[in-house]
Amino acid sequence: MSIQSEVRRLTAPDIRARKGGEPIVSLTSYHAHTAALADKYCDFILVGDSLGMVMHGLESTVPVTLDMMILQGHAVMRGSRRALVVVDMPFGSYEASREQAFASAARVLKETGCGAIKMEGGRRMADTIRFLVERGVPVMGHIGLTPQSINTIGSFRAQGREEADWGPIEEDARAVADAGAFSIVIEAVAEPLARKITANVPVPTIGIGASAACDGQILVLEDMLGLSPRVPKFVKRYGELGPGIEAAIRVYAEEVRSRAFPGPEHVYGMKKKD
Repeated sequence: MSIQSEVRRLTAPDIRARKGGEPIVSLTSYHAHTAALADKYCDFILVGDSLGMVMHGLESTVPVTLDMMILQGHAVMRGSRRALVVVDMPFGSYEASREQAFASAARVLKETGCGAIKMEGGRRMADTIRFLVERGVPVMGHIGLTPQSINTIGSFRAQGREEADWGPIEEDARAVADAGAFSIVIEAVAEPLARKITANVPVPTIGIGASAACDGQILVLEDMLGLSPRVPKFVKRYGELGPGIEAAIRVYAEEVRSRAFPGPEHVYGMKKKD
């Protein structure tokens, strides 16, 4: 009788302990089946609010709701076994007060079973991060380009391109780390700034368009697979699945219209009568 060893899911402290060690691998996922694939290779899987754009065709992440995040968090938890699952806190679910943030985060943790949440913002969110961590909520920070602020920043442009602009972003990183975040996503900042922040904070930095200087990397799955119609300039496409999927759909449609679609004998192995 064989005994299968139980797979232990990684935790926020496991990711925290990887500072300065082997690079941390991460991708976004919103489905059970893609989570099962990513789980084989990723240290953590982010259920990102980018689902609003890549799944629902929205122009930004702002309209995404807490219910949407929880629904997809359920799916990713069902599809994964080993990776830490982190769920994004969507716009409007945490900014009003520390108490609102805790209520939203507690709902996410309890209803999905995930191991951590992520929230955007630096110094302005430090007090909230500390409040959550003290109450048992593992928090991943997010600084640099913060997409939920698109209506105030105006565009998805890179941050900290000039050294004169580095100060506030560095302060954001220190504030988030000091507040107790177990890691920090750094999005769309220049390589020298990402390198400096990574060297100066005690928690792992996860880069997205922030160079290999970070302790780990994350990409939106649909972007790197070539499924998104618009992707940031920093994204490397590791696949071009879009044309392949379209080609398969085209062949299917042509077979149906020409009545060449396989019949029961193909599906069930039935033999045609003479």
